[in-house]
Amino acid sequence: MPRLLEIFLTLALSVVALPLGCLVALLVWAGLGRPIFFRQVRSGQGGRRIVILKFRSMNEDRDESDALLPDEARTNAIGRVIRRFRVDEIPQLLAILRGDLALVGPRPLLPETLRAFGTDAVLRGRVRPGMTGWAQVSGNSRLTDAEKVALDLWYVDHRSAALDMAILGLTVVTLLRGEARAEARIRVAADVLRRRAVEAPPPSLSPGRP
Repeated sequence: MPRLLEIFLTLALSVVALPLGCLVALLVWAGLGRPIFFRQVRSGQGGRRIVILKFRSMNEDRDESDALLPDEARTNAIGRVIRRFRVDEIPQLLAILRGDLALVGPRPLLPETLRAFGTDAVLRGRVRPGMTGWAQVSGNSRLTDAEKVALDLWYVDHRSAALDMAILGLTVVTLLRGEARAEARIRVAADVLRRRAVEAPPPSLSPGRP
């Protein structure tokens, strides 16, 4: 998507997101307390570290050993609504305007998570991570990590302004209807990834002494 179009769309979304974000902040403060925001370091384009800002959707409850309880145990009704409609991600509009994120692209992952993907992580990192993406409208939390990577790589290979606009439209549908696995998209992406693995040239061996 052209950068100017992305900025225009982000500013247009901000007109609605600003009052909604104020409401979410009040709900977080009333239902979860402070802090209002959750900050985390993720990997951006080319592996560059970026800081992701979200509205907090879980409390900090811990067990007797001072370890955080599972996510489900730390999420109340307010947190579930915030996560269901993804309004916790409203602050990321600022990251789009800064250029750290794109409106559409692979979701930014933790650096340690990305390292496990090896070469696929490098290919995935050729583009800016996005606020929403092909994997997010194809199943998101219902996908395995391998399926998400395959969908992300398919997007990197086929990205265009038209595809980005389609993903934005599908994001609205997903928010209204809930997440569902898009089996056809998942199969296509997995097939492309398998063919790439088969066709990849073998690693070159550095010359050495016989």
